[in-house]
Amino acid sequence: MKFAIVKQMICAAAVLCGIMNGVIVIDKPKDYTSFDVVAIVRKVSGEKKIGHTGTLDPMATGVLPILLGSAAKAQSVLPNTDKAYKARLKLGLTTDTLDITGKVLTNQNSNIRKEEFENALKRFFGRQNQIPPMFSAIKVDGVRLYDLARKGVEIEREAREIYISKLVLNEFDFEAQTAQIEVVCSKGTYIRSLIDDIGKALDCGAVMTGLRRTCACGYNTDDALEISALKEMSKTDIEALLKPTESIFYSYPQISVSEAQATRFYNGGALDIERTALKNTSEDKKIYRVKTKDDVFLGLGITDLSDGIIKVFKHFESDKF
Repeated sequence: MKFAIVKQMICAAAVLCGIMNGVIVIDKPKDYTSFDVVAIVRKVSGEKKIGHTGTLDPMATGVLPILLGSAAKAQSVLPNTDKAYKARLKLGLTTDTLDITGKVLTNQNSNIRKEEFENALKRFFGRQNQIPPMFSAIKVDGVRLYDLARKGVEIEREAREIYISKLVLNEFDFEAQTAQIEVVCSKGTYIRSLIDDIGKALDCGAVMTGLRRTCACGYNTDDALEISALKEMSKTDIEALLKPTESIFYSYPQISVSEAQATRFYNGGALDIERTALKNTSEDKKIYRVKTKDDVFLGLGITDLSDGIIKVFKHFESDKF
């Protein structure tokens, strides 16, 4: 069956089922959980299959990409998991949650100078190990750490490797002993823990007082929609705003395939690499966006030079035909 006919059949089925495939970026407001945002998007869009690209704490605001329909399958294969934040902190204070919402553990006068603070930041640049906070959604033996923490139980946590590619001081108030830092970091980095570690390095303690995520998975605040605006939208409005699933993977190079190859790939079959534009490649296990000649995104393929093929890495129903 020609791929053009297959496309028509898939498109018709999607319309009948009311399926939405794509990404909508929300500017999460304070005091909303990431689950709250997902629930609102589900209600307004009517789409059942929904996920997101990384939890934000209730006190945090900012970029939260929401994945609808087949885009939800991208959660396990996100290519760009780096995130950017602007965080505010208070020196001389520590809490059990490592942020201002928690129970105060220590409160002391601090007289840290701007130069001291900037020197301390240098210690946390690059690759390092970080112990996640007890008040986090990480599961240990099937139990969320925050459930244990709320019962007053603290357990040993395994350190995780993280990478901080940017850590700069934007603002510093000596009198108030407050600061704002800008951070670009790898997936799994806890800014609360980073600030707590900075406070320990300065021997005065520190606590996070505010957090805004400015970039996640390649999307930034310019892409984000206010939740209040979303609540007023119709399904048609949301569909018009959806970013294609392919946008998650723009960091990968693309390869165009013939109609026959598109049909084979769409049905889960591997492609003979010698019959594609990659026939002279020397890069094994490299991921590509696989597209038709008329620019329809089919999914992700990965080279397997030992077998001379491009295998299906992840298949996605097309967003638009």
